Amino acid sequence: MLDVRRLVLLRDLASHGTVTAVAELHGVTPSAVSQQLRLLEEETGARLLERTGRSIHLTGAGHRLAEDTETVLTALEQAQNRLHSDAEEAVGPIHLACFPSALAPLAAPLSRSLEQTHPKLRLHITEAEPEPAARLLLQRRADLALIYRYTNLATPAPAGVDTQLLSLDPLVAVLRHDHPAAHAEGAPLDLRELANASWITAPAHTACGEAVLQACRSAGFTPRIRHVCTDFTAMIALAASGGHPVLVPRMAATRLPPALSVRPVTDRMLARRIEIATRHGATREPGTGACLQALRTLTVRDQLESPETGPRGM
Repeated sequence: MLDVRRLVLLRDLASHGTVTAVAELHGVTPSAVSQQLRLLEEETGARLLERTGRSIHLTGAGHRLAEDTETVLTALEQAQNRLHSDAEEAVGPIHLACFPSALAPLAAPLSRSLEQTHPKLRLHITEAEPEPAARLLLQRRADLALIYRYTNLATPAPAGVDTQLLSLDPLVAVLRHDHPAAHAEGAPLDLRELANASWITAPAHTACGEAVLQACRSAGFTPRIRHVCTDFTAMIALAASGGHPVLVPRMAATRLPPALSVRPVTDRMLARRIEIATRHGATREPGTGACLQALRTLTVRDQLESPETGPRGM
């Protein structure tokens, strides 16, 4: 019988490419990973790895076994799910990966809700951006994930997972009251009104930065950037102190300093898709199903806004 933990190390080596990366992923030393992989070769009686100097690569047999490992892990997970399929209530730990700006408005209320409705279900939350969150799902270090994709970018859904739309989170313009474009608070803003302003944006290589840049270019101009940062809290603070406009998801702008106001934008397609990602078939597991139902209820009730929400990172 092959050791499942060693199979996981082989699978992760196929995904991440180096023993060092696998060691960091599992919190062990590279020598420990190498030793376990050598033992796996002995167990299989097959040559799974090719060593060239300090580099290590999977052989054809190694790649086939890494692919089969995913099937084995899925079967084990399905067997575990069937053990609880007739349970009257969701029990045990469940792990949620969540992007930063959804921690306060979604993850925290979810935790409170589950404590009331499913007291035997223990939610564990890990902060993670969409791409790392999808990896955590595939590595079975998370059971479900809250992720996002900007609607004006052609970003595909993460490979290997199922996604469900939870809600749309439109981008809004945050402006200081003395800004010329702030005079019609609440009225939709045409981004061309900000064509001559100095902007605050996320870095261009981030999803938010790319989405804002694409939206401005679609409106006929390239924004002049004054400040660049990744944290929505810092963006809003800079907008309050310097008077420069910033475009952020509404979820990140529910509580603002008194000097600032919010205007929606006329481009209704400019938004984030907030999605729930799970592994294939995982929604049949009672704990995952309970989380999904609670998230939908919270979204409908609060419309992605909570009185306790404050601006957060991406």
